[in-house]
Amino acid sequence: MDDIDREILRELQKDGRLTNQELAQRVGLTASPCMRRVRQLEQDGVIQGYRAVVDPDAVGRGFEVLVSIERDTREVAAFEEALQTLPDVVEAYRLMGSPACLLRVAVADLAAYEKLWTEKLTTLPGVTAVNSQIIMKPIKEPVGLPVER
Repeated sequence: MDDIDREILRELQKDGRLTNQELAQRVGLTASPCMRRVRQLEQDGVIQGYRAVVDPDAVGRGFEVLVSIERDTREVAAFEEALQTLPDVVEAYRLMGSPACLLRVAVADLAAYEKLWTEKLTTLPGVTAVNSQIIMKPIKEPVGLPVER
């Protein structure tokens, strides 16, 4: 990966809807070599996909919670499989140490979270403790990965 590839990644992380022509212009290439580079980055798995960033409030999911989970280590596979069925859990990470797992949950409001907590999170396989941290406001939103040398 050279400096031009890195610049392509920076530009696409800022705006994944750039036309190839706009992208080529920004990185100092003509359209054909720019397209070849983007396709190669996609084929190599460097670019894993493109997504729309959706306003949580616009889709009724403006109440976000970070959830720490402690669980029995013998139930890891069943726990992780069960998480896949919960659309309110928008991110999930297995951690080393304590807590064992960190979730980001997006729901409509506190009542919806309480229902999820009571009926789903506390009943997941092997769960021994659930600790919730309500997000007051985002301070730094994800904007992509640094792609420096």
